[in-house]
Amino acid sequence: MKNRSDPYTLALIQMRCGQDPEENLRRAGNFVKEAAARGARIVCLPELFRSVYFCQQEDPALFGLAESIPGPTTEALGKIAREQGVWILASIFERRAAGLYHNSLALINPDGQIVGLYRKTHVPDDPAYYEKYYFTPGDLGFQAFDTPMGRIGTLICWDQWYPEAARLTALRGAEVLFYPTAIGWHPHEKEAYGAQQLDAWRTMQRGHAIANGVYVAAVNRIGHEIPRTGGAGIEFWGHSFVADPFGLVIAEASENSEEILFAEINPRQIEEVRRHWPFLRDRRIDLYGNITQRFLDVEP
Repeated sequence: MKNRSDPYTLALIQMRCGQDPEENLRRAGNFVKEAAARGARIVCLPELFRSVYFCQQEDPALFGLAESIPGPTTEALGKIAREQGVWILASIFERRAAGLYHNSLALINPDGQIVGLYRKTHVPDDPAYYEKYYFTPGDLGFQAFDTPMGRIGTLICWDQWYPEAARLTALRGAEVLFYPTAIGWHPHEKEAYGAQQLDAWRTMQRGHAIANGVYVAAVNRIGHEIPRTGGAGIEFWGHSFVADPFGLVIAEASENSEEILFAEINPRQIEEVRRHWPFLRDRRIDLYGNITQRFLDVEP
């Protein structure tokens, strides 16, 4: 077995998602196979890759896209994990019970077994991102999972804007924070705000890497998806990237192309960075009790 301090390669699958769930799964599987053949030890797929981003509309029929865990997606990817000897992170629209659904992520090991499950904690409700209609907020807490290469943390999309989520996952020992994502522009806003929105997204996650001394790996989809009910849709902006513990972007994908993005993870760099920037050491945990409050009202 490799030493847990040895460098290894991860891969992010930036892909376009179409109307046919089976075709999306087939294509995702082929990307995983290619990534493994090119040396990736861990492969992460984008958020809800088996379908178009259905949360642009509220439609009870779309709950039919959900599946159990274990289920068809984990079974298909588990077979590929066994064949390729690779770890897979798969985002799934989970049907937990009748009327109870989550936006979840399954970690599959090279034996094809599900060894980790995370449920999206922060669920948005914005124009064209009507996720609260479909997803119950996660109840498993922030976690980190052991792999032979080291511990990894799994968060999902909207979670990436919350420093609390990144911190608590890092405090669990995660050395890499994975963020499967489906984020893009409202076309009518792109000219005025597009560059700033993309920069804010990238900057926020680079901040998580720096503040916690960890790697961050964010994987997005691409394509302009218009819901069946019409409208402008969302232009998913790609730009999947990996940042190191200094916040340096060491790998980044394009805005509109399907790509397998590779990056080398060096666990030794985490130790080096934290020795020089000992943020975890200098935390004043005796003063942070109010962080659990919604807001600290100021008395007049």
